[in-house]
Amino acid sequence: MNDTIARIADAIFQARTDLRQVAPLAQSFGEISADDAYRAQDLNTERWLAGGRRVVGKKIGLTSKAVQAQLGVNSPDYGMLWSDTAFDDGDVVPVGRFMQPKVEVEIAFVLKRNLNTSDCSIAELIGAIDFAVPAIEIVDSAIADWKITLADTIADNASGGGFVLGNSPRSVSDLDLRLCGALLTCNGVVVSSGLGAACLGNPLNAALWLVRRMAELGRPLQAGEIVLSGALGPMHAATAGNTYTAEINGFAPLHLAFGA
Repeated sequence: MNDTIARIADAIFQARTDLRQVAPLAQSFGEISADDAYRAQDLNTERWLAGGRRVVGKKIGLTSKAVQAQLGVNSPDYGMLWSDTAFDDGDVVPVGRFMQPKVEVEIAFVLKRNLNTSDCSIAELIGAIDFAVPAIEIVDSAIADWKITLADTIADNASGGGFVLGNSPRSVSDLDLRLCGALLTCNGVVVSSGLGAACLGNPLNAALWLVRRMAELGRPLQAGEIVLSGALGPMHAATAGNTYTAEINGFAPLHLAFGA
């Protein structure tokens, strides 16, 4: 294993353990490829699994064309969803669990069948989805001041911090996921809005990309896994004392508050 990759993984692992941000990785390690950043992510995934954490799904990042353009990429990225970062609708989450959290509205899919092929079709994906639910992702970066590049966010588990799933599961066939509107409010004031089309044209497109990618890597998605499909609107900084509500057409509202 390349020593630089191991040191990148160590830097991210320590930052996450101590909740202490680090400088953009290029400042310490030079230019880093996406492949090497994923290798660093994998090292930490293995380390966290060995320490007793449990993966419950995957998250997709960089599904917005505007964000892709900003980072100079043309593809999403992925990270792990951990059981100990899952919260319930209406929870009050200590903001001190994170370094610089932001929230965004997403649609999550829960699978009822394994998806093992790298040429999975959209019809096969839809047939393998048990249900969709609204979600709030808590994104958080170990990189100081969110000054991230593609390599930074990949190595840092796609900037994953935590997530909340709603309690209003719906069949995918009952929803127009491309045109569904989404609002994020903070204490009743709208702070972000968007459409399903903002997520690679349709959240199902993002999920299909992930299914194919994970199958290519020999780590196919399994029945019961959660897929966070990507933001429907811009993320918003989360601060203590505020309550955030996600509203997506077709679903009941979803609430999350941050405490001191």
